[in-house]
Amino acid sequence: MPEVEYQVLNEVKKACLAAGFTVKKSELLRVGMALIQVLDIADLRKIVNGLAPLKVGRPKKEI
Repeated sequence: MPEVEYQVLNEVKKACLAAGFTVKKSELLRVGMALIQVLDIADLRKIVNGLAPLKVGRPKKEI
């Protein structure tokens, strides 16, 4: 997952704290899964097409 998306998760976690409740990263990911289930397929396609492409495979470990 790109670093930018981790930053989004952190921003949402902070917003939740400001709203008076805590949420874990895993819970936010589960919320995303629940939203995908009810999302119109045309909207899902638009969102998927708007994602930045990722390199295949894992990054090489730095020594």
